[in-house]
Amino acid sequence: MSRPRILSLYEGLFAGGARVLHTNVITGLHVDGAHEHSVLSIASQARREGALQPMTDDPRYRWLREAGIEVSDLGREAGVVAPAPESFTAAELEIAADAVARADVILTLKEQPLGLLLALDARGLLPDVPIAACLHRSDPTHSGAAVRWLGELAASGRLTSTISCAESTSDAYARFLTPAVDRFVIPNGVDLARYRPKPYERMPLRTQLGIAGAAPVVVFAARFDAMKDPGLFLRAVASHARRDARAQYVMCGAGMTADNTALTAAITEAGAPADRIHRLGIRDDMPRVYRSADIVALTSAFGEASPLCLIEGAACGATPVTTAVGDAAQVVSGIGLVTPHDADAIAGAWAKVIARRPDYRAAALAARHRVGSGRMLDAYRGAIDGLAERADVAA
Repeated sequence: MSRPRILSLYEGLFAGGARVLHTNVITGLHVDGAHEHSVLSIASQARREGALQPMTDDPRYRWLREAGIEVSDLGREAGVVAPAPESFTAAELEIAADAVARADVILTLKEQPLGLLLALDARGLLPDVPIAACLHRSDPTHSGAAVRWLGELAASGRLTSTISCAESTSDAYARFLTPAVDRFVIPNGVDLARYRPKPYERMPLRTQLGIAGAAPVVVFAARFDAMKDPGLFLRAVASHARRDARAQYVMCGAGMTADNTALTAAITEAGAPADRIHRLGIRDDMPRVYRSADIVALTSAFGEASPLCLIEGAACGATPVTTAVGDAAQVVSGIGLVTPHDADAIAGAWAKVIARRPDYRAAALAARHRVGSGRMLDAYRGAIDGLAERADVAA
């Protein structure tokens, strides 16, 4: 019996936790022989947070190709707004129709690619195969028109299921779905072989940045976006820096660069010490970054579901400190701290962790087993196999 053919639709391949997660899932399932996966990306490059990110330069693209997964694209440029159904050309729909015609199951990475499926359906080009939307946010209203497309696909009977990375996500999207749509919740996990403590790797990045071995380091791994609330992080930095003259702060992600004038202005406005803030931009070596850190911080205002940075950092021994968004409180339970959206409170939490660093590090490392990707891959395999079996029965 041939392996089920699974097509994943991406809005684009660019930096972001959801893309890391989904790409890890499908490469894992493809390599272990469970399915035959392929990817269709609407965009071939993305312009986000002031940075142009070509698909072929993205680590996720390389992971897919190295796993032997076919990747095709429609040649668009992804921006802030997802492409509407009516925007697709006949040539683009012909490429997409060929890809979906070869699939036994269709997955979409978040709701943004659903406009493409609606466009295909309107033209009679969407085959009768199970469709699952993989959701990674806890605030559908910030998805723009894409959440409406989710509702339309559900109402038409074409959407089979949703796979959410958090209970908060599943609950938030439920009102846009019909009772016929199955809802699965599969918490995020990480590759523990990649995200693991290596004591001898604490110093290389610190040395490169001129940070002393004994200096506390707080890492903020996020893009420069209102959802992540970098302004709140910087105000917390200003508050904490006044308490601890040794501490250093690392910002990495799209837009976290010295040439981002908006970030420079935010640092000045917050009164944060620019000489103690290291702006690294997009990194391909996040385990190395986390191993250099004492704390992985998240100050998001909305949208988070099961934040990957908290799990990745904890698996490397850093202590997660987060605002209460999505399922973040459950993610860090027993290994980190949850704070209100208040700079002084966040700074106080950082100080508490630094004062008891050995205890918090030990707790994070003792909990590594609960964030491994094995459980997650098994759950995705089961959900996708169920969809493929449903397709076989219908046939």
